[in-house]
Amino acid sequence: MDILTICEANNVPLTPITFLKRASECYPNRTSIIYRQTRFTWPQTYDRCCRLAAALLSLNITRNNIVSILAPNVPAMYEMHFAIPMTGAVLNPINTRLDAKTIAIILRHAQPKILFVDHEFAPLTQEVLHLLPFDDSIPKPLIIFINDMDSTTKHSPGELEYEGLIRTGDPSQFLSTSTFCVRNEHDPISLNYTSGTTADPKGVVVSHRGAYLSALSTIMDWEMGISPVYLWTLPMFHANGWSHTWSVAARGGTNVCLRHVTAPEIYKNISSHGVTHMSCVPTVLRFLIEGEQSDRSHRSRPVHILTGGSSPPTALLKKVEQLGFRIMHGYGLTETSGPVLFCEWQDEWNRLPEHRQMQLKARQGIRNITLADVDVKNTTTQESVPRDGKTTGEIVIKGNSVMKGYLKNPKATSEAFKDGWFNTGDIGVIHPDGHLEIKDRSKDIIISGGENISSIEVEKVLYENQKVVEAAVVAMPHPLWGETPCAFIVLKVVETRQGPREEEFVTSERDLIAYCRDSMPHFMCPRKVVFLQELPKNSNGKILKSKLRDIAKAFVVDEDGVGSKKVQRRRVDHVSSRL
Repeated sequence: MDILTICEANNVPLTPITFLKRASECYPNRTSIIYRQTRFTWPQTYDRCCRLAAALLSLNITRNNIVSILAPNVPAMYEMHFAIPMTGAVLNPINTRLDAKTIAIILRHAQPKILFVDHEFAPLTQEVLHLLPFDDSIPKPLIIFINDMDSTTKHSPGELEYEGLIRTGDPSQFLSTSTFCVRNEHDPISLNYTSGTTADPKGVVVSHRGAYLSALSTIMDWEMGISPVYLWTLPMFHANGWSHTWSVAARGGTNVCLRHVTAPEIYKNISSHGVTHMSCVPTVLRFLIEGEQSDRSHRSRPVHILTGGSSPPTALLKKVEQLGFRIMHGYGLTETSGPVLFCEWQDEWNRLPEHRQMQLKARQGIRNITLADVDVKNTTTQESVPRDGKTTGEIVIKGNSVMKGYLKNPKATSEAFKDGWFNTGDIGVIHPDGHLEIKDRSKDIIISGGENISSIEVEKVLYENQKVVEAAVVAMPHPLWGETPCAFIVLKVVETRQGPREEEFVTSERDLIAYCRDSMPHFMCPRKVVFLQELPKNSNGKILKSKLRDIAKAFVVDEDGVGSKKVQRRRVDHVSSRL
């Protein structure tokens, strides 16, 4: 056995960009991309990516160079997920919802040679560039603009433009190869930044091998059949669209691109193109519920949704499924190249009451088929917790889809990989059937009189109230118990001919607290309720509990009882944060 050696015939680097060439050969007549009036087939997408890769090489892009992208879910964003890695370079999709200061921090850290900018973000880019004092140590990136294909925008002489770059590229050097410029499957394919809630964003380096395995696991665990029609409601900048950018190509599917994600656009595209799959955070699920009734056209088959990012409450899942969607819950992080846990449905669950089914569907699930291991460990002893669905610990992960590390940050990398696992910082339990369930982020657990209170468990109860559309629970000071729950609530608004009307759905602080006391142990109930017009969210739509904790620190519990008057509703501005 020892004389058998690895050679070129039996050792080819694993990389998801090989999915593109295969799609062009195996599915020559299938539509690869739909965007407004634009249509491409897989051979056309392959040709465009090869041309773009050739053009990038002519601009002196070489192995491990970073190429940044500031663009929404348009065809160019999808194509660059293949074209940039084909050159051996590293793609860096930047969150378009970040402010200029944060984007400047990312560019200063990543030091890309090229920055692709969609026309919509040209003013933001100018603001970013003014914040960067480029010198010999940090050279200014070459700016290349992206316009829609039907755009009539004229650029100044000397400015490079995306479609022009594709027209000038010579694809011949790529069309005959299967591995392109990938030398090693452990080479980086993408640099994805966290959003930086409490510190500067960290650059997560993902390997070709990790992206390849993550893309395949989604196909298998989500049961993504052949030729899916995938609607891009999840930003491609978010962990490479949870690796779906590559999964859709592997299945010869169709990418339906959306520049802006709104309920009317979602329903229109579902109806027009026969969408079968989409992914999103729970915020988008609320878009679907709140969409106008006229947007919800009849569908002959359900649309499969993979959701994650935060735990969707049972009540929310039930409402979305009643609209004709089929939801699977997943769990992952930027550091894991997308979902690593899937709530795999069990046949025996079909015999359970609907409410119980929704509770099971809200769990994060079991590890995907390509992940080596996942566990929940006691944070002090590092021992595995019992599989009783009650004992909490930190979720830890081990596998090839886990990041290579944080760029230029060995300290953070070492901390993340301590004890031979990737430490997620999420607190959860393992049920007897092996399914994991997140109970909270470690920093979001409320410790009241020595008892641990899961903010997620309190939120689940609040979401069951028909008057509540959004809820977030954080710790506030308590003179006796140290901490106690404080709830921030957005109430449902009714649209009438006279405009928005809230009176029918107004409830008092006392009423909501009484509702909670009827549904959970009293020590878990909020001692204060604050009504807001909207909850603060980060650039990926997740609720910013750090912002709410800062507000709650100023509150004082009245031990004589909760006042019955309605708390003044106020608005909390949107702010950027980490994933």
